[in-house]
This record gives sequence, structure tokens and C-alpha cells, in this order.
Amino acid sequence: MTRVKTCSKCGVEFGCGSDGSEGGCWCNTYPPLFTPDPVINCMCPQCLHQATKEKIDAYVADMTVEKALNDNKAKDLPRNGKQMVEGIDYYMENGYFVFTTWHHLRRGYCCKSGCRHCPYGFKKQTA
Repeated sequence: MTRVKTCSKCGVEFGCGSDGSEGGCWCNTYPPLFTPDPVINCMCPQCLHQATKEKIDAYVADMTVEKALNDNKAKDLPRNGKQMVEGIDYYMENGYFVFTTWHHLRRGYCCKSGCRHCPYGFKKQTA
């Protein structure tokens, strides 16, 4: 059941709530980084995407291999299905998925494939 809400950041109206699918509301595809607040409330898709990206970028900017291996709080966040969000978990380059540092941190371990944005210190060596 979808409700019309007003974005607490930009003021635009948007649909909030379950669309009848198993995942519930569209916002459940985003990592739960924001604490519900009676003043701030919900954000529209564009504002939530931007606010999430900014919060993740700040977290990743301070990330070191040591922190990724020993103090990675991203891996402990609850999972909201297996859906990934473009611009948050990956981006497209020449038709290929490129996983972000955030995606690797959420996964919680290194796959040792030499990923471009590996936070665990296992990057492919180039000649």
C-alpha cells in the first residue's frame, strides 16, 4: 500500500510504502544508514540516494586496509534483500559492473580477484 509523502529535504511529493512486492518500500533497497527521526522523516528517491552516497563516501574516505580488516561496521548492517543500487554498490563502465569499495565492505571479505576498489589491500598488479 503506497502513501504520498513529502520529502523532508527537498519538499517534493513521492510514493512511500509497499508496492506489493516482497521487498516492501523502494527505500528498503538502500542500506539502513539513517536513524528514523520524527523531524527529518522520509526522503524522496533522489534525496535518499544522494544522502546515502554522501554518508558512504565519508565512511569510505576514512577507510584503511587495517580498518577494513578489523573495524568494518558496514558488513554488520542488516541486509535488505540481494538487490544492489547503482551508484552505491556498483557503477557501469563499458558495459561491465564495477563494484564500489562500499560493496566490498558490505560483503565483509576479500574475494582475491584483484578488484579495482578492493579495501582489503588485494588489488590487481598492473605491469
